[in-house]
Amino acid sequence: MKTISTVLIILSLAFSGAALAGADLAKDQLSPEQVKEKLNQVRPDLPIKEVTRSRLQGFYEVKLQENSLLFVNSDATFFIAGDLYRIEAEQFVNISEEQRSIDRRELLAEVDESEMVVFSPPDGKKKTSVVVFTDIDCGYCRKLHKEVPELNRLGVEVRYLAYPRAGVKSKSFDKYVSTWCADNQQIAMTRSKLGQEVEEKTCDNPVAAQYALGNLVGVTGTPALIFEDGTLLPGYLPAAELVNLLGIN
Repeated sequence: MKTISTVLIILSLAFSGAALAGADLAKDQLSPEQVKEKLNQVRPDLPIKEVTRSRLQGFYEVKLQENSLLFVNSDATFFIAGDLYRIEAEQFVNISEEQRSIDRRELLAEVDESEMVVFSPPDGKKKTSVVVFTDIDCGYCRKLHKEVPELNRLGVEVRYLAYPRAGVKSKSFDKYVSTWCADNQQIAMTRSKLGQEVEEKTCDNPVAAQYALGNLVGVTGTPALIFEDGTLLPGYLPAAELVNLLGIN
């Protein structure tokens, strides 16, 4: 869904000459477990989440905790840092981002709707839904919230999750807690987005967990929109442009 003007793939040598010289690396293909072990021998702090076979022949895909990727050759002597692209007739296809979309979809499927602040179209009018990671004090989040009635009219359900950019225990965090704990979350969200006072409240809430989830799925700023197919769209778009991207009439 993005036009790629420049493709930058950084080829990195992870191991210093001394590290390579001192390690008796096998020349045959290593197992995923052995690849992880080799990487952590050099960088014990490397937050490896998963090692799987890559579609790039002769390489493993190493997924890190923050969702960045390494592509490591079969004997763990070199790696490529960055996304993997497939070259097609008229475009480059980011297959690493395709996998991240699948991961996002699976992670969001584990979030119960009751933990979201949801603005729904009228009964029978829903065509799709968008998850929005939002910050109460974010200017473009407030601008997007003004588009919610139009998005609902056009059949888009907006599902808010918390992403206070200043982090846990910040003022924005506390404002979101008050919004989530309000008797009417939708009214409280709208008041908060208008910069109006909302009664301070605390209760058991998912705000910290949602902030952690946002980091896990690749949110780096707000608003961050995630479509039903797992596509991540950072930033604000007017309702008409967003609906066009979603491909609904």
